[in-house]
Amino acid sequence: MQWPQTEAEAIALQLELAPGVDPHEPDGFAPRAVAGLDVDYRDDHVAAAVVVLDADSLIEIESATAIAPARFPYIPGLFSFRELPPLLDAIAKLTVVPDLLVADGHGLAHPRRFGLACHLGVVTGIPTIGVAKTPLGGYEAPADTRGASTPLADKGETVGAALRTRRGVKPVFVSVGHRISLERACAEVLRLTPKYRQPETTRRADRLCRDA
Repeated sequence: MQWPQTEAEAIALQLELAPGVDPHEPDGFAPRAVAGLDVDYRDDHVAAAVVVLDADSLIEIESATAIAPARFPYIPGLFSFRELPPLLDAIAKLTVVPDLLVADGHGLAHPRRFGLACHLGVVTGIPTIGVAKTPLGGYEAPADTRGASTPLADKGETVGAALRTRRGVKPVFVSVGHRISLERACAEVLRLTPKYRQPETTRRADRLCRDA
């Protein structure tokens, strides 16, 4: 894949690819192998990690890492051009093809409706969810009940959901990446958060990329 070299080229590519995002899961979608993805930065290098878990038991099936020089400047809204190359390298090392990818970042909750989760999903063709720790857009706080959610809105458009995964803690911000609906994305995130605020996929990928 030819990667953009300038900010203008990157924005143009986002605008070109954004219409390809599909906010519907495939018929009979029942993910078993769910992969969490995260990156860490160190000395102008990006360490990427992917951890594949069994969706029901949350037992690790497989994991992989990749480290590469950062190929693109640190520009808000264009993080995928720094993070995607090593993430794709890590995914390529897997022997198991994940049924679902869970990215530590936004999907449609993005100024051009094409965040990291969308880019990852469109490039791989795998259903993808974005789960971020901070919001893009405005929202009302959901009820302090596990599973409660409220719309995340940007410029008058619903781009995701503020989802309460634990009582007494801040919500996470879920958005569609590719080939999944927002409702189903929230349900899958709840399945992956039995104890903590963030999905187990994200927690384990975070530790792995830091170690790498």
